[in-house]
Amino acid sequence: MRTAIRFVVAVMVTVLFLFPIYWLFTISFKTPDEIFSYPPVWWPSSFQLSNYTVLFRDGDVITIWNSLVVASVSTVAAMLIGTMCAYAIARFRTGGDHFSIWVLSQRMVPPIVVVFPIFLLYVKLGLVDTYLGLIILYTAFNLPYVVWMMRGYLQEIPREIEESALVDGCTRLQVFTKIVLPLARTGLFATAVFTFVFAWNEFLFALVLTRSAVTTFPVQLTHYFGGQSNFWAKISAMSVLGTVPIFLAVAFLQRYLVRGISLGAVKG
Repeated sequence: MRTAIRFVVAVMVTVLFLFPIYWLFTISFKTPDEIFSYPPVWWPSSFQLSNYTVLFRDGDVITIWNSLVVASVSTVAAMLIGTMCAYAIARFRTGGDHFSIWVLSQRMVPPIVVVFPIFLLYVKLGLVDTYLGLIILYTAFNLPYVVWMMRGYLQEIPREIEESALVDGCTRLQVFTKIVLPLARTGLFATAVFTFVFAWNEFLFALVLTRSAVTTFPVQLTHYFGGQSNFWAKISAMSVLGTVPIFLAVAFLQRYLVRGISLGAVKG
């Protein structure tokens, strides 16, 4: 009886959380009459692909490509720099015992506090509405998270393995690339997924620092909300397209993600 009750509750909770995704998906294929009909139309009578084709015709889908480029490159850069920093902190106590706490505290700075000084700086440097500007900024703001997470993963690796490799003639760089990184690959993938999601969903910096050339997916969505009406068909269709990269990343890296979360990455 307990198992049956738990199963029913689990199914109900799953349906509750999946319903918004289902509703978003169905709206993207509905006609305007079906979208605003009452009582609601739970399933479209015919799939309207025009809601998607208009996004391609108007060039709106380029914003998904912009987000993909910025999020991917900034994630790779943050993982590369952050993992090396985390290794230095975990193995050589760089900065002292409390340096990692200070690094994490930088991630807690509200973006609204620094966005306008950064905007003025970017205007002087000519980085407004450029890929490079967003990549640098996203990398800098995701670095504290990467350093903190990877520090915990690297501390789980026994020092004796590295010491044995050093005795056998490996350099410290070889130990890092051939011993440490393969052993920490689960943590690397888990951290990379969350870093990518953070960069993909970022809104404030993209809103202030972009105009038209590198408008990202979250900013483009706000263009469909107006004072007189909202374009719900385009909103839902763009949202479906915008969630595809996240679903694919999680689907392909699911086994690393689950293991990485359970490895004690927030070890103090």
